[in-house]
Amino acid sequence: MPTPTELSLHRQSRVLEVRFDDGSHFQLPCEFLRVFSPSADVQGHGPGQRVLQVGKERVNIDRIEPVGHYAVRLHFDDQHNTGIYSWDYLYQIATHQQALWQEYLAELERTGTTRRPLDG
Repeated sequence: MPTPTELSLHRQSRVLEVRFDDGSHFQLPCEFLRVFSPSADVQGHGPGQRVLQVGKERVNIDRIEPVGHYAVRLHFDDQHNTGIYSWDYLYQIATHQQALWQEYLAELERTGTTRRPLDG
């Protein structure tokens, strides 16, 4: 599995740019990373327990913390910081970003919820 060679946070555009050692390059919106956090708060504690994340359209990353040589912990400005993004997980969601995002938008539509925060 490829490993990152560079992580660049673009705060103004709310995008995390990731380059992997296989030459691949991804621009991952902070909202996408927050919605697909690998934490139990988001993924649940078992199959079918994923919690739909709503109101995350303007979320940003405050800080990126290395976790050993295999992952990072992303500290979001909505106080979420329990997800540990292993290199494998980060690569998987990056390579499937388009399909995952379309599934997320469809789920929001089905549930009548929104990406917009409650305050705006």
